[in-house]
Amino acid sequence: MKFFKLSSLLLGFLSLTGCVGSMNPTGNSTPDYPYFITTEPLVVKKIKVPKGTRLVYEEMLFKKGEQDKIMNEGKLSTIALPDGETIEWGGVPVTSITKFFNSEMHGFTVYAKFDQLAKDKRTKFSELWQSCSDGLGITVKNTDDWSFNTKNISDVESCSVNYQRYFKKDVSQQLFLDDVYHELINIGSK
Repeated sequence: MKFFKLSSLLLGFLSLTGCVGSMNPTGNSTPDYPYFITTEPLVVKKIKVPKGTRLVYEEMLFKKGEQDKIMNEGKLSTIALPDGETIEWGGVPVTSITKFFNSEMHGFTVYAKFDQLAKDKRTKFSELWQSCSDGLGITVKNTDDWSFNTKNISDVESCSVNYQRYFKKDVSQQLFLDDVYHELINIGSK
């Protein structure tokens, strides 16, 4: 009996010090998603991206970390521009675009860099988007096109966590998202 208590105590101590197993049973480490850093300007998802852009892909068997060649665009989950660089999306400088995590939703979130938007380039669309000060969720008909193509854009799904189409009964949220969508379409028609 003394041996059992002593071994239990020793095993408990070793577990606490990290010598045996892991105290994190959920394994919350992030996967090492495959990615490719562009070596020249490329067109990806109908968007011209600069050299040094990080293209991050969905988790794939036997593919982890940096890859030596571009992978299938159908598996692309994020376009992240090099530090300090932006591309224009709807007249707004953006730093990254990320595919919706929920595979049943067809679209992506666009992240702006409003401090790089010139005052003379501001529009009603950019002002509405900036008022959320976060990502703009866009639903599309064709998921192979992440460009500012208003013929492909179905709706504005969200503007940060403050405005979500999910909350159908919240009239103010729905009206705000309708306004953003209409202004987005107006920008595209100019």
